[in-house]
Amino acid sequence: MKHTIYLSAALLLAACSEPAVETPPAAEQMATASVSETERINAWFEEKNEEQLQFSPIQLTVLGRKELYDQVDDMSVAAAQEQLDWMAATVSELEQQFDSDALDFEAKTSYDLWVFQYEQARDNFEFNNQEYVFEQMGGVHSQLPVILMNYHQVESLSDMEAYISRIGGVARALGQQLEWAQNNAERGVRPPRYAYEFVRDASSGLTQGQPFDDAENDSAVWNDAKTKIDALVSAETIDAATAEDLRARARTALDNEFLPAYQELISWLDQDINNAPAEPVGVSTLPNGAAFYNQMLRSYTTTDLTADEIHQIGLDEVARLRAEMIAIKDAVEFDGDLSEFFQFVSTDEQFFYSNDDAGRQRYLDESTAFIDNMKALLPEYFGILPKADLVVKRVEPFREQDGAAAHYFGSSPDGSIPGTYYVHLSDMSANPITELEAVAYHEGLPGHHMQIAIARELESVPSFRSQAGFTAYSEGWGLYTELLSKEMGAYQDPYSDFGRLVGEMWRAVRLVVDTGIHAMGWTEQQAVDYFANNVSTPLPSIVSEIRRYTVLPGQATSYKIGMLKILELRERARAQLGDDFDIRDFHDAVLGGGGLPLAILERRIDNYIEMSR
Repeated sequence: MKHTIYLSAALLLAACSEPAVETPPAAEQMATASVSETERINAWFEEKNEEQLQFSPIQLTVLGRKELYDQVDDMSVAAAQEQLDWMAATVSELEQQFDSDALDFEAKTSYDLWVFQYEQARDNFEFNNQEYVFEQMGGVHSQLPVILMNYHQVESLSDMEAYISRIGGVARALGQQLEWAQNNAERGVRPPRYAYEFVRDASSGLTQGQPFDDAENDSAVWNDAKTKIDALVSAETIDAATAEDLRARARTALDNEFLPAYQELISWLDQDINNAPAEPVGVSTLPNGAAFYNQMLRSYTTTDLTADEIHQIGLDEVARLRAEMIAIKDAVEFDGDLSEFFQFVSTDEQFFYSNDDAGRQRYLDESTAFIDNMKALLPEYFGILPKADLVVKRVEPFREQDGAAAHYFGSSPDGSIPGTYYVHLSDMSANPITELEAVAYHEGLPGHHMQIAIARELESVPSFRSQAGFTAYSEGWGLYTELLSKEMGAYQDPYSDFGRLVGEMWRAVRLVVDTGIHAMGWTEQQAVDYFANNVSTPLPSIVSEIRRYTVLPGQATSYKIGMLKILELRERARAQLGDDFDIRDFHDAVLGGGGLPLAILERRIDNYIEMSR
C-alpha cells in the first residue's frame, strides 16, 4: 500500500516542482498506462466482487448489508459448481482484458490474488466428495442459526419479515447439505462417530423448548425472534397487532419448516451412526484420501510443504519450546521435572475459576480486562487501528462443548456489528487461568479482531481483498500476536507466560499430530499421548483438540506455518532496514493489504522493505 502513496507523491512533485523537468515520452506513456490500467482493473474487481456476493446472501449480511436479506445461500453441490464455473470465467476474462505488466504493485497483487483464489477453489472442489459435511466444529446446522441470531439485524418490519423468511431458508440449506453428506457417506466418507453424536445433540438442542414442545424455556431461535419483535414494539416501529402477527408467522416457520428439516437430519444421523468409525482414523484411509490430505495441506498453509516437512518442523519447534518451558519452571523454583510441572499447573486449584456461573463470569470479565488494557498499547505498535469494537461472550448453549477451542466471529465493515470473541465455558476445568491471557490476545486484540476488522474496513484495496481469508495468514497472525503481546509488556505473571508457551506448544504439536493422524497412520490415543507429553493442558481439552484435527484435516498446521513466516519476514525487514525499521510500518504492511497467501504476503513485505530504504 505504501508504494501507491509514494507513486502519487512522485507524480505530484513532477507536476509542481521548479524548474520543471521534462519527462521522457516513453516513461510518461508508461506511467499513464499504469495508472489507467490500474484504475480500470480496480473497477473490474469491484464489479466482479458484487457479482460474486450475489451468490451468498449470508455473506452480504455478515458484511452488514441488507440486499437479499430474506434469502439464504444455495448450498447444493450444483450451486457450488455454478460458482466455480463463474470464477473460471472471470479468470479467463481477467487474463484477456488486462495486461498485468502495466499494473502498479497493489493492482498486480490483486490480479494474482484473484487468480489464486480461483485456483485454490478449483483444486479444493475436486475433493468435494471427500468432505465431512457435518462435524462438531462447524456445519450449517449450527452456523446458520448463529448468523441468524447474531448478524441478522432487525430495525424495521421488513427486516423481521426477512428474518422469518430466512427460517425457511435455513431449513432448505440444511436439506441440501444433508444430501451432500448422504452422497459422501455412500462413498464411505464419514466423520468419526463422536462427530455424529455432537451434530445430533446440537440439532436436538435447537429443536427443544417452545414452540416445539411444552417446556418452560424457549428454543434459541424462537427466543431470538421474540426478542427482536419486542424490540420493534419498544421502539414504536410496529404496533401490538403487527407484533402478534409476526410471532405467529415465525412460529409457523419454525414448526413447519425449521423443525422438519432438523428432524430429518437427526433421523439420518441416527440411522447412519453405526456406519461411522467408532475409532477415529485419518483421512488417508478413505477413498483417494492421501491426495485429499495433500491438497488440504496446500490449501491451509498456502505452501507446497509436504507432510514429512511439516512433521519435522513440528518436532523441531516442540524441542525449542520445551527448553523455554523448563526455563520458566526453574524460574518459579518448582521442585520437579517438566512432566510434574505440567501436572501441577493442570490440576492445582489456584489455576482455575470455580465451575459455576460466578467462575464463568469472572473468566469473561478477566478476558475483557486484558483486551481493554491491550487497547491502550496498540498505537505504539500499529498505525492502522480497527474501528469496530470487540465483545467477549460465552458460546450459546446449543453448540457449547466441554474443552472446545475459543473462536472469533468478525465485525461488519462499518463497525455497527462488533467482533465477538467466543469461549466455551461449560467445563471450567478445561479453561486454565494460565492460558486465559494468551487466548484473549489471540482471539481479540491484537489478534483476530485486529486483523479481520482492519481487513474489512480497508478502503485502499478492492473490496474482494477486504473479504479474503487464508488460514495460514489469519491464524499465523493470531499466534504471532501471542508472542507480540509479550514484547508489548503482557504476561507479567510467569504462569501466564507459561500459558503463552503452552499455547504456542499446542500449535507446534499440531504440526506433528495432524500429519501423524492423516499421513502416518497414528491412532487417536497416540495423538493424545504425544499432546499430553508436551503441554499442561487438561485432558478434556486435549481430547477435544485431537478430535478437531481429525475432522478438519490440515487446518491445524496453518497456525505455526503462518507464524513462522511472519517472524521470518519481520526479521528480514529488521535486518535490511536497520535503524529505519519501524514495527508500526511492518505491521501496517502485513495487515494493510487484507488476507493473503504466504507467498504473496512475502512479496508484499519485500516491496515494503524496498520502499522504506
